[in-house]
Amino acid sequence: MRPNASHWCPVTPHLTPARVILLTGPSGSGKSSLAARTGLPVLNLDDFYKEGHDPTLPLLPDGSGADWDSPLSWDADTAVTAIVELCRTARTSVPLYDIASSSRTGESALDIGRTPLFIAEGIFAADIIGRCRELGLLADALCLRGRPSTTFRRRLLRDLREGRKPAPYLVRRGLRLMRAERGIVARQTALGAYACGRDTAMGRIAAAAAGRRESVRV
Repeated sequence: MRPNASHWCPVTPHLTPARVILLTGPSGSGKSSLAARTGLPVLNLDDFYKEGHDPTLPLLPDGSGADWDSPLSWDADTAVTAIVELCRTARTSVPLYDIASSSRTGESALDIGRTPLFIAEGIFAADIIGRCRELGLLADALCLRGRPSTTFRRRLLRDLREGRKPAPYLVRRGLRLMRAERGIVARQTALGAYACGRDTAMGRIAAAAAGRRESVRV
């Protein structure tokens, strides 16, 4: 009698690749709080900012300093690599970024376990929608939008509380972003993000988490 192969052949559990929901929107639109509410693992894309001494940093039009609201101030390639690693192996290394000093202070390990879905959120998430879609990793792409005045207030209070930059700088930046907010949302939707409020975003994330792909338009 031939032996049963299952008695001696090692069995390796199959890890189903995860997919990512890219969550973007203007700074202060509530991305981080919404991502936390979902209960899904979260990759903070703002940790992939370039460092302040990087010669490739874009400058503000008046030359007064780096333009941290330009996608060119962000390391998209490293961010995509982290997303690919999370989708395929469930773990990756993430930079620890200090906004106040514009520098990376170390790195941390992110392990999403066996979850089939995670969120990657940040103000430049829309810039990698196409790449994630081409790689077959995209579950959905959402852009949070609201009233520019509300976003301004929420952003300023947060940045002051966290001491991200000097107060005068934060006020000037906040006013500039408030005036530009509608254009920011338009650009992100043009890149493929679905613009919506918090409730609609939560509904689409819940649908993706339940595996109802047909209800989510990417």
